[in-house]
Amino acid sequence: MDINRENYELGLPVLQKAGVAHKIEFKEGPAIPVLDELVQNEKNHGSFDFIFVDADKDNYLNYHERLIELVKVGGLIGYDNTLWNGSVVAPPDAPFRKYVRYYRDFVLELNKALAVGDGITLCRRLK
Repeated sequence: MDINRENYELGLPVLQKAGVAHKIEFKEGPAIPVLDELVQNEKNHGSFDFIFVDADKDNYLNYHERLIELVKVGGLIGYDNTLWNGSVVAPPDAPFRKYVRYYRDFVLELNKALAVGDGITLCRRLK
C-alpha cells in the first residue's frame, strides 16, 4: 500500500521479472484507513507472511498495532529506518536536520516498544 500509486508502478517491473507480481494486491491511500479495513475482515487475520514498513515514522506504532493482527504466527514485520540517521543513539542535543529531529522521538518510541537494537527491525509474531 502507498499513498502514491506511482511508487508501486515504479517497482512493478521488478516484481514481474521476479515472478511474484501475482502475489501483490496494491492498495492506494493513507495506511491507517486501509489497515483498519483489512483488520475488520477476520479472513485477513494471520494471512500475511511478511510485511515491510517504510512510511511516516510518527505512525509506526499505530501500524504495528494493526499489523500484528494481519501477520501470521511465525511471520515477519520489517521496519525500515529504525536507527533514523543514527539519531536514536546520539545525545538529545546532537545537531540534526529538523525532520530528523522531529521524527527521532517517534522512532525511539517504536524502538523502545520493540526492544530494537539496530538498523532494519524484523519482528516475528510468536503467538
